[in-house]
Amino acid sequence: MKITVIGAGNMGSAFVSQLVRAGHQVSVTARNGAKAAQVAAANTGTSAVGISGAARGADAVILATGFADAVNALQAVGDLKGKVVIDITNPLTADYMGLTIGHSTSAAEEIAKAIPGAEVVKAFNTVFAQVLAEGPDFGNGRKVEVFVASDSERAKQTAVAIAESIGFGVVDAGGLKNARYLEPLAGLNIYLGYGAGLGTAIAPTWIRKA
Repeated sequence: MKITVIGAGNMGSAFVSQLVRAGHQVSVTARNGAKAAQVAAANTGTSAVGISGAARGADAVILATGFADAVNALQAVGDLKGKVVIDITNPLTADYMGLTIGHSTSAAEEIAKAIPGAEVVKAFNTVFAQVLAEGPDFGNGRKVEVFVASDSERAKQTAVAIAESIGFGVVDAGGLKNARYLEPLAGLNIYLGYGAGLGTAIAPTWIRKA
C-alpha cells in the first residue's frame, strides 16, 4: 500500500518504521523538512517529500501531528477528496492531562468537517508512541488492540488492513462520532502512563475469547 505519513515526531517516525517493515511504500512529510529527511534516512526505502502535494498517489494518509496543527497540515498536502485519512490525534491540553474538546464533538469530527470529501477514520490514538515503535506484542500471546471508528467502510477497512499488517489486533468502534469516547480513553491512558507513573505498558489490551 502507498502511505503518506504527515509528521516526523515520535508517532510519525514509529509509523514509518513499522510500515516499512511490513512492506508498504512509505513517504513522510513534515513542517520541518530536515526532520522528515532524518526519518526517511533511518528507514531504507522511505521517501521524504515536501508538504505540497504529499498526498498525491497515496492510498492512505496517516495524520501524525498534534491536533492544533492537523487541519493546516492536511490542507497543505493537496486534494484529499476521496482519500482515506487516518486520524491519530488527540485534542490535548498543554500539560497533556486533559482534553480541549469533547462530549458533543471530537477531534476526528472537527477534522472531517474541515476537510470535506476526505474519508476520515479514527485509529491508533490510544496507542503510545513507545508501544507503536516496539510493536504490538504484549507478551503471553496478547496483542495491543487498535480501535477503528469511521463513517466510511472503505476508510475503516483500510485502517484495519494497515493495523493488521504491522501486527496489531483491531476492534471495530463503530461510526466516527465514537471518537468522542476514544479520545478521552487516550487521555486516561496518558494520565495513567505518565501522570500516575504507571508507564506506557498500561495501554489497554482488550482480551476476547477465542
